[in-house]
Amino acid sequence: MNDRTKASTVAPSLHQRILGDIEQNILTGAWPPGHRVPSEIALTEQYQCSRMTVSKVLAQLARAGLIVRRRKTGSFVLPQRTHSAILEISDVKDEVKALGLPYRYQILARRIRPISKDEEAGSQPSKRQQMLDVECLHLADGQPFCLEERSIHLAAVPDAAEEEFKTLSPGAWLLNHVPWTAAEHRIAAIEASETAAKNLNMAEGAPCLAIERRTWRAGEPVTFARLTYPGHKWTLTAHFIPSQN
Repeated sequence: MNDRTKASTVAPSLHQRILGDIEQNILTGAWPPGHRVPSEIALTEQYQCSRMTVSKVLAQLARAGLIVRRRKTGSFVLPQRTHSAILEISDVKDEVKALGLPYRYQILARRIRPISKDEEAGSQPSKRQQMLDVECLHLADGQPFCLEERSIHLAAVPDAAEEEFKTLSPGAWLLNHVPWTAAEHRIAAIEASETAAKNLNMAEGAPCLAIERRTWRAGEPVTFARLTYPGHKWTLTAHFIPSQN
């Protein structure tokens, strides 16, 4: 990308720090289901912050289904719901390697821009909300395999503002650095746009499969990505788990 616009490094807010610490304890299993979360007073003393800040963090975790808050008794870690069908969030590199082909990627474009009104929904209030847009082309044996168009909420992932994705593609970097608690997939058969056709070396209007993916962390949006594949180069695989009911 020629546009190398950088935002000044934004340190995680205290809200994000407390949220990340509690979330990490829950997602790693350090705090199992039923574990009592430290009280608001204890967290206020630990982080040297206002009780209102702690209360907002706990409310966000409760909305995301990670904890339950009970008057007089405190907050407790909830069991995480088991899905009967899971479409895994995988790295495109793994998809290529599974085909026995050499993999590489290249960053086509990168820019930081103001957040739009639609993207603000669910975000933490901030004086300076910004998005990082990245376009990445994944190649298999030197041939275009997948076009990744991704927008990252810098309020949720401030480290991405200075990340150049030299060693990991954007999707792989997020999988390694940012735990997510909820995801949504939308899969559609589409015609190749002018941009997709140019980068995937195919005719405009040719059949493609597009995966649109959104992820959240404790109810806060993290990223939106559109992965476009030539129609003949992608296979859907899902894992099914019997219902426990």
